[in-house]
Amino acid sequence: MKQISQSPTDPAFVQNPYPFYDRMRALGPLVWWDDYAMACAVSHATVSAVLRDRRMVRQVPAELAPQPVPARAGFDAVEAHSMLELDGAVHARLRGSVLRAFTSRAIAVLAEDLRALCHELIDGFPTGNFDMLDAYARPVPVITIARLLGVPTDAANDLLRWSNAMVAMYQARLTPAIMADAERATADFTAFLKDHLAAKRRSPGNDLISTLIGAEMSEAELISTCILLLNAGHEATVHTLGNGVAAMVAAHQRRSDPAAVEEIMRLDPPLHMFTRWVLEDCDIAGRAFRRGDRIACLLGAANRDPQVWDRPGRFNPDRTGPAHVAFGGGAHFCVGAPLARMELQIALEVLWDRCPALAVVARPVYADVYHFHGLERLTVQVAAA
Repeated sequence: MKQISQSPTDPAFVQNPYPFYDRMRALGPLVWWDDYAMACAVSHATVSAVLRDRRMVRQVPAELAPQPVPARAGFDAVEAHSMLELDGAVHARLRGSVLRAFTSRAIAVLAEDLRALCHELIDGFPTGNFDMLDAYARPVPVITIARLLGVPTDAANDLLRWSNAMVAMYQARLTPAIMADAERATADFTAFLKDHLAAKRRSPGNDLISTLIGAEMSEAELISTCILLLNAGHEATVHTLGNGVAAMVAAHQRRSDPAAVEEIMRLDPPLHMFTRWVLEDCDIAGRAFRRGDRIACLLGAANRDPQVWDRPGRFNPDRTGPAHVAFGGGAHFCVGAPLARMELQIALEVLWDRCPALAVVARPVYADVYHFHGLERLTVQVAAA
């Protein structure tokens, strides 16, 4: 397996990781990334195969479980019950409970309120230049997931702050300060949810938390599941909406149809690396792996595989080809994919209907948040100068 080096916090990589992925793909479907000391699947075929291979799991093998770190004990306690980090029967039970509550009907009833929210946010757009992420891309998903869960939408700012602090734990630039912020956010988020779980038990409603209370979940599992749904649902949609608006404006194609939504997720996905542990000795793409090895699926690289798509760096909603891997695959395929698709389609539809002349007036700047890939800011004006 050939090796390659690239700091994931290098400013040039943060702003555009795709040339590096091109160099990796030229070395083969599996490449050793020195900076992570990990094998990386980079082709669409290999990433898809690893995501669906039952010999590859998210849960670390028991003999390799790391020693507890007191500085992140609260965060890790929540993660220990997260279905994102579990496999087997426990994962199937938790995921099944969420899927029974997270029905297409439950999601569809949010559409009218989501559309009204988008209009309300656009009504409040500032005159002149402003950051579209703060004004639109961030509030849309966090308020929507709050409504779905059944928690007060006036807590949106707190939810956003807690989510950002916790999700930062997955970044390559993890520091003691980021860890401390995540611990505080975890404690505050957990306390908030405990209060709301108690209130929903006394007076259940037609919301996701009330439904999950009736499922086969412990208190710790309920809290972890609610945090996961908020964090994952919010973070990915913010990045995709920001990245997508920037791409559409640059391509002079302001669209909101399902094909356009799928294309922005393929072109510039919100998550670029998703790892798997090898549970059983096996061969992948002609390479031998042993139990306890780890493989990184580079979703951003797979989604621009030139063996699959012609001119993959170009925004083209009318292209044909296989499904992108922005939502992952296999047992851990994103449970919130239907909600994300609906949010993106409605948010783009309302935005382009109300603001057809929206212009990006400064170079889009990506945040240093790898393994994620999303804008730090997107400066726009509603009417071109």
